[in-house]
Amino acid sequence: MAINKEIWLNQIREGFYPDDSFLQKLTNYDAFVENDKIHIASAGISPKVLINNTTYPIAVVDREDDDCIFELDKFETENTIIRRPDAIEYSYDKLESVIRQHRNTLRKAITAKATHAMAPQEDTLDTPLVTTTGEVTGTRKRLKFADILALKERFDDADIPQDLRYLVLHPKHVSDLLLENLTIFKDITNIKDGEPLKFAGFGCFSCSAMPTYQTEEKRLSKVKYGGVATDSFASVAFYSEEVFKADGEMYMYASYDDPRERATIVGFDKRSIVLPIRGKGIGAIVSASVLE
Repeated sequence: MAINKEIWLNQIREGFYPDDSFLQKLTNYDAFVENDKIHIASAGISPKVLINNTTYPIAVVDREDDDCIFELDKFETENTIIRRPDAIEYSYDKLESVIRQHRNTLRKAITAKATHAMAPQEDTLDTPLVTTTGEVTGTRKRLKFADILALKERFDDADIPQDLRYLVLHPKHVSDLLLENLTIFKDITNIKDGEPLKFAGFGCFSCSAMPTYQTEEKRLSKVKYGGVATDSFASVAFYSEEVFKADGEMYMYASYDDPRERATIVGFDKRSIVLPIRGKGIGAIVSASVLE
């Protein structure tokens, strides 16, 4: 009996982005996806505000928007052999145990690509980078609460709205803050009614798949996606209306009654992309290396 693909696909889609995922806070551009591509316009310069104006007519200024087309990334899982697919399909627990592996694998890959895309390439006014200033541990300096405040001030300097700021902490940075002051930090990454509690204006999440940075000519630059990890790992911050997430097709592959394996073989792929909208409202706190 052939697998009912819709049952499996519905199951893997269910809860794909859990409530405690920072990906839930990104601007959703699913509606703009067509044929696994997304067409968006990068908004041009904001109009000036005139106060107590006495000169008319008011000037008319063209707004030039850059049209951008992005192809959604394709994430694929390795295949899994299913010995009794018909029995699994009618047992929620057995079906979930198989689906969970593929869902988690896809989610981890999408999350890692997302945090890398959200991290600034370099330090600018609109994309601030700050480095940690805590005590030395191994080859790096620990994160301090003061470093988060420094990033908060850089966001303020860039006029980034304060209501939808989020910070995704590397697990080692979470440990750093716990060591500095357990009382202050104990509730920072708790989720209440789908919203993380805030510190310094940032709703805080934690994620293990984070980007890394290297120092070139005394300037920090982001290591390319998939590059070699270093001690200069980062925690990433973003303003939710300046970063978008778009999901496309999810597809299931199945080879029924494979004669060599005496089983059915299944695998999945999913289209998704996360990108800054205008290259603004994103930032990072980078672990300072003591080897440089």
